[in-house]
Amino acid sequence: MPSSNPIFARNRALNGRDPNAPLMTKEQLENLYAQPSAGPAQTGRMTYDDVMIKTGSLFAVLLAAAVVGWFVPALALPMALVGFVLGLVNAFKREPSPALIIIYAAAQGVFLGGISGIFEGMYSGIVLQAVIGTFSVFGVMLALFASGKIRVTPKFTKMLLMAVIGYGVFCLVNLGVMLFNPDMSMFGMRGIEVDLPIIGRMPLGIVIGVVAVVLAAFCLVMDFDMIQKGVQNGIPRKYAWTCAFGLMVTLIWLYIEILRILALFRGR
Repeated sequence: MPSSNPIFARNRALNGRDPNAPLMTKEQLENLYAQPSAGPAQTGRMTYDDVMIKTGSLFAVLLAAAVVGWFVPALALPMALVGFVLGLVNAFKREPSPALIIIYAAAQGVFLGGISGIFEGMYSGIVLQAVIGTFSVFGVMLALFASGKIRVTPKFTKMLLMAVIGYGVFCLVNLGVMLFNPDMSMFGMRGIEVDLPIIGRMPLGIVIGVVAVVLAAFCLVMDFDMIQKGVQNGIPRKYAWTCAFGLMVTLIWLYIEILRILALFRGR
């Protein structure tokens, strides 16, 4: 009898339907089993390609907006404030909002274009140097992470978080000094000259800037680790926007720090 055939029995189990329902043929079953298993893209899970596409899209928006900022530098300050607010909103949202993340990229693009144009007018070639420096750091940290020479551990995360908070406090204090002390340089306390052993006299901002670049570089490792664990754990594809946003924030921070260090060196 057909019901005693194991193929028909398994067919009924797969269909989960009435035993009297039409059954698949042996050839149809073999074709079904021969098909490849569904991958992350078919099941709605995040992939590395998803993160790369979202990151590339955000940087395309940022570069387009940077052109506007380059020619209209007066927009840099208001867009910096907009970007700061949107950065906080996106960072604390439980669910990623592609629209808000794209607007953040546009606002930051105008800001970066504005300050880049100003610094380029003061020191020719400095923007290209800062861009090369940013991507060099990115490439080195990606290679170190991919090779397994740097790994994210709870201790690593805790120490990095404390250091970043400390740097953030310094930035707030420095901003206050710049706002309430008009005699300060455009870099605030960063422009103060200090005497260092062996190295000699140099602006404090160069020392602080090097520390900030190191912190940003380690934050890139955190971003890479978040992406890797997200793909391995099969998180929903929508969180590729969160990963792309994290990479953009870190790279923007890294670029600004390198640009500032170069300006301090060139302005001595």
